[in-house]
Amino acid sequence: MTLLAVERIKLFTTRSPWWCALITLAVVIGFAAIIAGAAPTGELTDVSLTQFGYKFGMAVIMVLAALSVTTEYRFSTIRTTFQAVPNRTAALLAKTGVVAILSLVIGEVAAFGAWGLSSVMRPEDLSLNTTAEWINIAGVGVVFALASVVAVAIGILIRHSAGAISLLLIYNLALEGLIPLIPKIGQDIHKWMPFNVADKFITGSRSGQLDGPPPSDAVLSPGWALAYFAGFALVMLTISLVVANKRDA
Repeated sequence: MTLLAVERIKLFTTRSPWWCALITLAVVIGFAAIIAGAAPTGELTDVSLTQFGYKFGMAVIMVLAALSVTTEYRFSTIRTTFQAVPNRTAALLAKTGVVAILSLVIGEVAAFGAWGLSSVMRPEDLSLNTTAEWINIAGVGVVFALASVVAVAIGILIRHSAGAISLLLIYNLALEGLIPLIPKIGQDIHKWMPFNVADKFITGSRSGQLDGPPPSDAVLSPGWALAYFAGFALVMLTISLVVANKRDA
């Protein structure tokens, strides 16, 4: 508990988490407002479309998570942390836990805020009546938390803010989308890309009339998609912890 408290204090005494949280809320809720305002009457019938901007919000969350680690390496405060807590694994796990919990909270507030605003703006019934619809909204925070674990792991491995953030943003927002362009095997590979699979958990099988981002082509069910993404995050974190224990701070 002491480690968690220390990491919480370190995280919340810097400006970047606050700015990233505000930007995430603005992006996710703002996109929902745009979609709700622009959609023709009667066509915003799929709850998952209220989360149109969640991928952009997730990108900001990963920036927050990466900075929580790379900033310490940049200013060499990580050395003080490891001197105070010789068990590097415990220290880094505490940091990861605090960032993941914050990401979960931000994601839930953003998702329910987007859904709530869309419900107010639209005449259609956007109530949450099924398990799939609840996952469309409540699942955003869970994916944000797992994505932040991936970002912390990348931050530990790369240790430089610009490099870690560039890699995360390029991969999440661009690289996975280019995989299907690989001749013959690209489409099959894309079905197993981690963030594409995470999208399957959030959106499921979209059935609304309004055009939106293409649905995930992942072959897993939403439940297994979440397990797959969680496993990917765990593997990345494990690799980063092994590396952090073997090299100098």
